Amino acid sequence: MAQVITSAEFEEKVLKAQGPVLVDFFATWCGPCQALAPTIDELSTELQGQAAVYKVDIDQSRDLAMQYRVMSVPTIMVFENGEVKNQTLGAQPKAALKSLL
Repeated sequence: MAQVITSAEFEEKVLKAQGPVLVDFFATWCGPCQALAPTIDELSTELQGQAAVYKVDIDQSRDLAMQYRVMSVPTIMVFENGEVKNQTLGAQPKAALKSLL
């Protein structure tokens, strides 16, 4: 299951990570986010050892949502070496999310 991280954990777990990190910016009230959640959890398990997978609740971490200009959810971003390398909006199939890595 993908771990929900806070603003306090973001730098250590995402920006300083070795290797790619997929981050799902979501909201608990968002229907498409809830539909995407099982796929994100599957990716977290499947990509273990290859990439990290985390979730950020935009209502709990508004500073991150503003910093990365998250205008709609779900927004998926892939970080490498502390920078956004890829991103997509909306619920996507697992294969599409894997291709972002």
